[in-house]
Amino acid sequence: MSKVIYTKNAPDAIGPYSQGIITGGLLFTSGQIAINPATGAVEAVTIEEQTEQVCKNIGALLEAAGTSYEKVVKTTCFLADMGDFAAFNAVYGKYFVSKPARSCVAAKTLPKNVLCEVEVIAEVE
Repeated sequence: MSKVIYTKNAPDAIGPYSQGIITGGLLFTSGQIAINPATGAVEAVTIEEQTEQVCKNIGALLEAAGTSYEKVVKTTCFLADMGDFAAFNAVYGKYFVSKPARSCVAAKTLPKNVLCEVEVIAEVE
């Protein structure tokens, strides 16, 4: 049986999907972009600022699901420009200290023309 995760501390889904789903002891989040959930707008400009907002949004979903960054087992990261890889990693590494498995790919265009998007899979208890 699946459980839908929702929190007002992360951006609302823009389409027909959930912020996250728990099934089989795992949380699967939808991709998070740099939307400020308080305003519903992308306010961050630089890759560092956008990555910070993305990580805050992920943290809110992890908390709502009763888990944490330490329980993340896999991330998928999308960058609009691989030239931002090092700057993205510098912020990402502050949050994902447990070093989960990861894929990172360049995407031609991301929603709302943001610079990065991240989705996670985490264990839940």
